[in-house]
Amino acid sequence: MWGGRFALGPSEALDALNRSLPVDHRLWPQDVFASKAWVHALCRAGVLSAAEETQLLDGLDRVADKLADGAAVGAPDEDVHTLVERLLYAEVGAVAGKLHTGRSRNDQVATDLRLWTLNAIDELDAAVTALGRTLVAKAKDGMDAILPGYTHGQRAQPVRWAYVLLAHAWPLVRDRQRLADARRRTAELPLGSGALAGSGFPVDRVLLKEALGFRAVSPNALDATGDRDFVAEVLFAIALIGTHLSRLGAELITYASGEFGFVTLADSFSTGSSLMPQKRNPDVFELARGKAGRMLGDLIALLTTLKGIPAGYQKDLQEDKALLFDACDTLATVLPAVTGAIDTLTVNVQRMAAALDPAMRATDLADLLVEAGVPFRESHGLIGKLVRAAEEAGVTLDKVPANIATAIHPALAPALAQLGTWEKSVESRATPGGASRASVESQSEELRRAFQPGVTG
Repeated sequence: MWGGRFALGPSEALDALNRSLPVDHRLWPQDVFASKAWVHALCRAGVLSAAEETQLLDGLDRVADKLADGAAVGAPDEDVHTLVERLLYAEVGAVAGKLHTGRSRNDQVATDLRLWTLNAIDELDAAVTALGRTLVAKAKDGMDAILPGYTHGQRAQPVRWAYVLLAHAWPLVRDRQRLADARRRTAELPLGSGALAGSGFPVDRVLLKEALGFRAVSPNALDATGDRDFVAEVLFAIALIGTHLSRLGAELITYASGEFGFVTLADSFSTGSSLMPQKRNPDVFELARGKAGRMLGDLIALLTTLKGIPAGYQKDLQEDKALLFDACDTLATVLPAVTGAIDTLTVNVQRMAAALDPAMRATDLADLLVEAGVPFRESHGLIGKLVRAAEEAGVTLDKVPANIATAIHPALAPALAQLGTWEKSVESRATPGGASRASVESQSEELRRAFQPGVTG
């Protein structure tokens, strides 16, 4: 593409560094698609005759067929754009040289990458949606299972298993909103920007926008050719989804342990040990946790690349594709595995119930004292004394003798007598967003609607 300026071709070392085809070859469908739209635009601008337009379009179709059959494998070209152009020359001859009129690889690669990213966002959104719907479906089955809720790794208050699952579903709603927001800004057409100052031919960029399915036309060519904000935004959304999967995985790793035994993974989503025959390892969640670091690394690598370059295209930006492809591929691998593992896991209701400690009723007792007229801060202190008295007596909180409770405060013995079932304890948290049945059912319905295809907000 630029050999006329130089007496010699690039050295082998430079060629090895400069070639991006091993990475960007996967952009060939977008490159052909955008090139066909550019052919139409050049014809409307009077650069191509109708016959040349037809010749180029037919040639690009044949190029697409060859690429679909693997023509990019082992190809010597510098990048996907030179590959497509070389194959087009082989199909239609010298008229192929007109395709690049008024177009630079700078706006070409930006257009191709945005088209690829739009499709990748849609695929990732569908996979996040599938996980969200699975969590909601499993929550419906886990409404009656009550287990300890944890803060600081310590048993805190009783909650429903459904409530725990929904706590991991809500971040996915926000993830889908972020993907949709990133998609809106990704759908901005760079084609027609030229190298940095606009095209030298009167191509209709609005028609290009419509033909390629973009939302808007980029307002500044210098910015458009060097803008990779959309890649950074998508990588951030991916890194945060990975973080959410890591948190979900970390919790389920704990719950699947022999010490907890709250859940059991299906054989099809468990692994064993090469030495210890008894092992059932939750590798699916450990790998989800580990892959989160990789996705975060892709984001940091891109931001580090972007921070030092001026406006317009710089060759540093060639790194964007490897990072974006890696993050998208990684997340696209993790999501179905996590979804399948959750869909097939078994809940051990008895183990959850056995982990409920009467000490978790401390806040219930404090609330009962408040209802009896004791200020909460004083009530908190009194229940703390009751907890210490239970520990000293070697009994659970609900079994503290009435005389000991009364000695601490006259209202304590009646409060202890009012303690009901674990279900009653959970139902006392009836505010919107709480763990009560009505609240969880309301959340489930809202989430069911949120995870409908096409719904992002």
